[in-house]
Amino acid sequence: MVVAVGASAGGLRALSTILAALPADFPVPIVVVQHLAPYYPSKMALILNRRTPLHVKRAKEGDHLRAGWVYVAPPARHLLIRPDGTLTLTATPRVHHCRPSVDVFFQSLAASVGARAVGVILTGADGDGADGVQAIRAAGGVTIVQDEPSSQFPYMPRAAVETGCVDYVLPLDEIAPKLIALTRTASAEVKHV
Repeated sequence: MVVAVGASAGGLRALSTILAALPADFPVPIVVVQHLAPYYPSKMALILNRRTPLHVKRAKEGDHLRAGWVYVAPPARHLLIRPDGTLTLTATPRVHHCRPSVDVFFQSLAASVGARAVGVILTGADGDGADGVQAIRAAGGVTIVQDEPSSQFPYMPRAAVETGCVDYVLPLDEIAPKLIALTRTASAEVKHV
């Protein structure tokens, strides 16, 4: 299982809330695609690393996903995942005026891990991620969206919900418990097979 989180405006606060509530032994990797200014070095991984018991790093070409780690997409590059669980970066054209794009990563995640994908859409001021949640749902994965009242900017969550491909619409403080429950369910299913 891989958890992917997409966010834009207001995302740092929302990501901090979720990651701080996850245990150090969270059993799957998390990939964060946050819209970032393309011409400035990002300190997001450093900031998030101080707010969670998980290990947080800026995603690099060839990184192999590991449980208990959070990989943050760098600015000005799309992040994708290969079927072997490694990450790759591209400078292909912007999607929804964004690079990195949530849609680009979510679609590659759906294609690479199928039903083991969990996509989470957080606060944001555009529609990036809506196509990605459709791809994850079509592949048999799970989709979660932050509810509008807890979103600083509700447009990204709203666009995702309007696809009709969202499994859970939750307040921000209920997303981490849902992720913990989903990973426990997945672990139990693996042990019983």
